[in-house]
Amino acid sequence: MPIPSPSAWWAPERHADRRGFLTTRNRITRAVRAWFEVRGFEEVETAALQISPGNEAHLHAFSTDAVGHDGGRTRLHLHTSPEFACKTLLAAGETRIFSLGKVWRNRERGPLHHPEFTMLEWYRVREPYETLMADCAALLALAAETAGAKAFAFRDMSMDPFAEPERLTLAEAFDRMAGIDLLTTVAADGSTDRDALAASAREKGIRVADDDTWADVFSRVLVEKIEPFLGQGRATILCEYPVAEAALARPKPSDPRVAERFELYGCGVELANAFGELTDVAEQRRRFEAEMVEKLRVYGETYPIDEDFLAALAHMPPASGSALGFDRLVMLATGASRIDQVLWVPVAETP
Repeated sequence: MPIPSPSAWWAPERHADRRGFLTTRNRITRAVRAWFEVRGFEEVETAALQISPGNEAHLHAFSTDAVGHDGGRTRLHLHTSPEFACKTLLAAGETRIFSLGKVWRNRERGPLHHPEFTMLEWYRVREPYETLMADCAALLALAAETAGAKAFAFRDMSMDPFAEPERLTLAEAFDRMAGIDLLTTVAADGSTDRDALAASAREKGIRVADDDTWADVFSRVLVEKIEPFLGQGRATILCEYPVAEAALARPKPSDPRVAERFELYGCGVELANAFGELTDVAEQRRRFEAEMVEKLRVYGETYPIDEDFLAALAHMPPASGSALGFDRLVMLATGASRIDQVLWVPVAETP
């Protein structure tokens, strides 16, 4: 009988090391489902195969062909999020829903990334996106309590999962951590000044390439100067993203330069991404098309726009929604150092 390699995830000694993380994951899964159900949410299951896997420039899908009985082929993609389907259910009349299921993203693998992972998404009709901030804080505490964790830790950072999260706008974060006045580079109509942001970044010693767009510079500042320091001591809610960085979120009524979007961070790890949902069909189409122009420029490919989703969006009521990386939450709650430690069956590594 062949002897398993010690590096194989299914080697008995390695599985024994992982099993505590996995059984705790199951307890957190049950606790999360109960938390939503007691609050009147319906759990929904969405089709994994979609016409469009999403229209964000830097998201990459796994794709296949559906073959009909006549041999005809239709290109389909494994979804990168159940978002389009969930919003379509809101248009159909659902008011509080959640989905806890698998999603797939290509070109992603590392300590915090896996090509197949579990996403928790939930939506509230006619409720403000600030309500989702309270939800996120409650889910952090729920995961910690279920796992018996008094603190979360990752790499050289730690935080109290029971503490009220810090709220920090992107403008505040850029000013405090990078010394850059972000909103002077964003006009009232949401358009951006690439040269102004690039000049500010260069002054702070951040590398800027000649062909970098405003979005490229924005992302580099965020990744290098801000994200690694979020969620120290307590969780951070990073909110009010410039509208150019919130393709599916509605503008904030008090300042059209920014959108109702926030991300949740713990120990430097991005955990959740939430929106006050955009329901303007024409604006959503414009944003999707702009994202696909950028995808074509950078990667030489595009994904189709889901016309059925846009048709449903015209009937969708005002809503707020959040997507949380469930595996990452389990990692922090259990003290795991890699995402594959909390996956019962990881996807095989490719050479």
